[in-house]
Amino acid sequence: MSRVLVTGAGSGLGAALARAFARRGDRVLVTDVDGDAAEAVAADIGAEHRALDVTAAGDWTAARAWCEEYWAGLDVLVNNAGVGSGGRFERVPAEDWDWIWEINVRGVVRGCAEFVPLFKAAGSGHLVNIASLAAIMNLPGMASYNVTKAGVLALSETLKHELAPYGISTSVVCPGFFQTNLNDRLRTPDPAALKLSRKLMASSPVTADDVAARVVAAVAERRFLVHTHAVGRRSHLLKRLLPRLSDRQVAKYWAKIRPAMEKESP
Repeated sequence: MSRVLVTGAGSGLGAALARAFARRGDRVLVTDVDGDAAEAVAADIGAEHRALDVTAAGDWTAARAWCEEYWAGLDVLVNNAGVGSGGRFERVPAEDWDWIWEINVRGVVRGCAEFVPLFKAAGSGHLVNIASLAAIMNLPGMASYNVTKAGVLALSETLKHELAPYGISTSVVCPGFFQTNLNDRLRTPDPAALKLSRKLMASSPVTADDVAARVVAAVAERRFLVHTHAVGRRSHLLKRLLPRLSDRQVAKYWAKIRPAMEKESP
């Protein structure tokens, strides 16, 4: 039985992850910026809950203190909380870059910084950082999101090597589009980008529970890179082995969606 803290677990993938770990028999601390949402999920699965804003250092310190007081430590930290953004690069305001950076990158950094010393003292622990296929494929019209998720991937690869001598494992999860509520808070100056994101998520056969199941399996196997979609694995392989073909496919994708963005917001 592991002790697991999941951020952004009041809804979407975070709630699915909390459920999946609880089904495995783990003790789960459900955290979310919306404390009521965290409480509702925790009540449903018989878990603990706390309000936790990943941009607030004090909330992280309080969460660590809670784990030490009530659980005598932590085994798995799941940095899931994140937000989405999209739109053509020159139209995305600096405020949106600051907003997504604070949550998607610095939120993960804060979580790792808070719990790595605890893991080192215990000689064990597992970091799970939720990135995205966007960290690898870098599609046009998603610059701010791509950059933050690529940052999470880079951080995770760094920590994989840096922390391994201390008995600490790292996993980074790179899902493609799946059915979730990420669009509820998505910021974009291009309405067409939001419409496209909604369409891709709605048409995906992959659910949040599917992604969560793969994450739980990866933790059990101590696997680093976690692809949750077959198309993601193929796209990653294609980019590595046949980069020119991958570039042609990306150019074709952009040629298809760019006119809609320019028509709605010249």
